[in-house]
Amino acid sequence: QVQLVESGGGLVQPGGSLRLSCAASGISYSIATMTWYRQAPGKQRDLVASITSGGITNYADSAKGRFTISRDNAKNTVYLQMSDLKPEDTAVYSCKIVSRVGYTYWGQGTQVTVSS
Repeated sequence: QVQLVESGGGLVQPGGSLRLSCAASGISYSIATMTWYRQAPGKQRDLVASITSGGITNYADSAKGRFTISRDNAKNTVYLQMSDLKPEDTAVYSCKIVSRVGYTYWGQGTQVTVSS
């Protein structure tokens, strides 16, 4: 059974930093793309950043220059380093992975709250 476990969320002051992790276990196939999404209360879920197996990254405009996505293929883990956090970054952050054979898996999400 495939399981994605996110960690690293929490409460941080504006201007602060957090590092999110998403570790996948139980997956039989290698992972193609790993993606972070976020959903704020009352809003749709938006893509934050993605990274391919080859390390090609893509960022939402709101994340460019402040967030960095990376992955450790040996650990089936994707990271999201977030800096200069703003109140509008407050959301539930979820990871999604797509295996090379096309299966898609989602994590449960981790809450990030940016507030003074």
